[in-house]
Amino acid sequence: MIVLWIAYSIIFCAGVVARGSSSLEQRVAALRSHDDSWPLMNVSSCPGYTLSDLEETDDGVSARLTLAGSACNAFGHDVANLTLRVTYETQSRLHVNIFDTAEQQYTIPSDVVALQPGTGDASFKKNSEFKFHYDEKPFAFWVTRRDEPDAQPIFDTRAKSLPPTPIPPVIGNDTRTALDGFPLVFEDQYLQITSALPLNANIYGLGEVLASFGFRHDIGLDGGVGTIQTMWARNIPDPIDQNEYGSHPFYLEHRYNSTTRRSKTHGVFQFGAAGSDILLLTPPSSPVSLVEYRLLGGTLDFYFFSGPSPQEVIEQYGQLIGLPTWQPVWGFGFHLCRWGYANVSETREQVDKMREANIPLEVMDVFMKNQNGSEYLGQMWPGYTVFMDWFANNSQLVWSEAIANWSTSVNFSGIWLDVNEPTSVCAGSCGTGANLSAATIPTSHFPGEPGNAVTEYPEGYNSTLWGPSGNITINGTLTFGNNSADFPGVTFPPTKRGLGSAGLPVEDLNTPPYAIHNGDPSIADNTVSPNATHQNGLVELDVHNLWGMMEEKATHLALLSLRPNLRPFLISRSTFPSSGNWTGHWLGDNISKWRYMYLSIQGVLQFQLFQIPFVGADTCGFQGNTDEELCGRWMQLSAFMPFYRNHNVRSALSQEPYRWDSVANASRTAIAVRYSMLPYWASWFYTLFANASMHGTPTVRALFFEFPDEPELFSVDRQFLIGRDILVTPVLTPNVSTVDGIFPGQGRSTWRDWYTHEVLNASILTNTTLPAPLGHIPVHVRDGAALLLHAAPAYTIAETRAGPYELLVAQAADGYAFGTAYMDDGESVPPTPNSTLVVRAQTGRVSVEREGTFLIEQRLEKVTVLGAAGAAPMAVRVNGAKVGNWTFDAGVERLVVGGLGVDLNGRVVVEWA
Repeated sequence: MIVLWIAYSIIFCAGVVARGSSSLEQRVAALRSHDDSWPLMNVSSCPGYTLSDLEETDDGVSARLTLAGSACNAFGHDVANLTLRVTYETQSRLHVNIFDTAEQQYTIPSDVVALQPGTGDASFKKNSEFKFHYDEKPFAFWVTRRDEPDAQPIFDTRAKSLPPTPIPPVIGNDTRTALDGFPLVFEDQYLQITSALPLNANIYGLGEVLASFGFRHDIGLDGGVGTIQTMWARNIPDPIDQNEYGSHPFYLEHRYNSTTRRSKTHGVFQFGAAGSDILLLTPPSSPVSLVEYRLLGGTLDFYFFSGPSPQEVIEQYGQLIGLPTWQPVWGFGFHLCRWGYANVSETREQVDKMREANIPLEVMDVFMKNQNGSEYLGQMWPGYTVFMDWFANNSQLVWSEAIANWSTSVNFSGIWLDVNEPTSVCAGSCGTGANLSAATIPTSHFPGEPGNAVTEYPEGYNSTLWGPSGNITINGTLTFGNNSADFPGVTFPPTKRGLGSAGLPVEDLNTPPYAIHNGDPSIADNTVSPNATHQNGLVELDVHNLWGMMEEKATHLALLSLRPNLRPFLISRSTFPSSGNWTGHWLGDNISKWRYMYLSIQGVLQFQLFQIPFVGADTCGFQGNTDEELCGRWMQLSAFMPFYRNHNVRSALSQEPYRWDSVANASRTAIAVRYSMLPYWASWFYTLFANASMHGTPTVRALFFEFPDEPELFSVDRQFLIGRDILVTPVLTPNVSTVDGIFPGQGRSTWRDWYTHEVLNASILTNTTLPAPLGHIPVHVRDGAALLLHAAPAYTIAETRAGPYELLVAQAADGYAFGTAYMDDGESVPPTPNSTLVVRAQTGRVSVEREGTFLIEQRLEKVTVLGAAGAAPMAVRVNGAKVGNWTFDAGVERLVVGGLGVDLNGRVVVEWA
């Protein structure tokens, strides 16, 4: 298969269409003339709001909010009149929206992100799982579970629930983490709202981020300093604890009651595109932790999801923003690529084809503009670059035509969308009036080219001793950390934050009065400037975080128009809520270091929350040089991730899995397991990717998702589950032959080794040490699992699918096991003919039944039952007929029935006694 790489709109155009300045820009100019002292840079004098004119609606309430005193104009101009609208949308979803009554602030329209509307069912006001409460003056609100009225609210903005202010900077010397006060602030360029959280709350989500503290966010206790998650998409090679490619203002909170020993989970989603900071902090001596939202615009539009399980919260969020797209089955194969560049002359040829097809690009008016109406021209690898304006009326037409024209010269199977934050390496419209045919970026700027070669040797490696091979051992001596001047140890302390300084002056839209914690000095750096304009008069400041998602949507629709019956295949870098409707994702430009292999696990777990389940890392690392051991371990780990790709930068050490014998052997084993599991990955009801597309169920799961009442699992992010049944414990450090892992269930679950089928004698509540020699990744299967597998994993997905099936059943102590597997052609856009195989087991019996109309050509060759009995059975029957081709291993209680060749289109029953 060929996947086409599109970095951005590399379309050159000199046309000019006059546009007016944005309404936000005009408001900023008016503010400056209004008060020379504006802004105050402090919210302590902000008066909050008073609620009045409360009106009961069929499915909620609405009210008026008016400024409760003199405007503070802290970081903008206070909006005097707001509207509160509360809607019980479903039994499990509550919508609380605070917006400016004049509706001048930007809100995301439904044609950009189509949220599922509420049901309008009036009964939810009385039987919703949530209850909305409010104080009138100053206005504050809190949300409780209806069945737990006295428990700590899940969201609580009351001053009495928050610590007294002012509070000095909570994180180091970063003055922006000082907490001057907690009033509701609603200004045209700054919004703020704060909620109390349980002390040391379990918070997950709020990304995209590689967090030094782990998948569970740093809340400011247990040795942490807190979290500042900035929502501003930017092109940056996988920094730690900073904003990067995508923006997802959704979090899951998991609460454990130590008295009842039970947990409940809920979710909170702030629906908006504005650049923002979301702070998770615990002030000194505070009885509560905090979540504080600081937005550069938009509205305060919140959705609450009641769960009460982690899986249900994630599914409820998916029902609101849209469920993941169906993946073509070939996309689950192993992808191998090296970094390259689009040929600029070929790109120009494509533009010429578009002109020949009677699409005059200047007239179509589909690119972003400067405020004076001229084309906004940035810089990227091909030179001067224009950027698609996805709000333009003709953008979909032009994009679809461009992809259709490309398809005439490149027979691609899918598209890879890169640097779509979007990215520009110059500040402002740097190409206006310039010679557009000139090469503006020297080749030395390109990673891997002469002048910018990748010269750093692998982590922990001393090239003066070991030469250029990257091998694990040389002459029998381990190379990692052995007399290495570059890396003396193997511990990975958390990276300290570089948060910069506060109080940036007001200059223009590119430097709003409140400076969010963008990893670059300015939000105008390394991207399209926030003062660029769109066809509908919007400025980029308000819609920047939407660009990548809108490109994904346009590309998905373009592929559907080109191939209406085939599932589009996309992977993309910049994402936003609802991106999973259109694309998968890779975790960006990571680094060839052991720490980044570990961080890839939390990245994949994050995107399960964000409803983008098809996700994975650049295996073996993209930047820098990998080595034999790191690459081998990483190839094994990634084989159990949804998207599996080995990819690295030009001129780095080659890292194809066949470069080292040990990596090749480890990869063959891991890929064979992956391909055998393909029916499990792609099945329908209650499991994995089809279930993700139907219900929003996460495919890869943190351990506490499945075992929510086990506190020892809440911070575990070095292991993960595939669905509910497969536990993976990868090796994440060098020079070791064992790995520690915890096994959920607190002794109530039985875990068997995937390879040997032996029952693991696991420690309870603590880690178990597992053998993990080079080339081996520990994998365990849970009791109660019934897995349809490919019996003969082959070189490609197509060859594998053409072969026979086998069934692996791991019975629980009472004989129970259950599983399903979805069958279709693997490529057609649903609804398409399909069948579902339902596997049920009880003591002495396994049955397989087909539901649906899709005919299954492959036969079932073998059935393996674990926990079948303590002694060999007297007889085995298949569909009532006694068979002799079976074996029994009492040591693992394993019954294997082979040579079946039975038709899966009819009922299959295997019995033993």
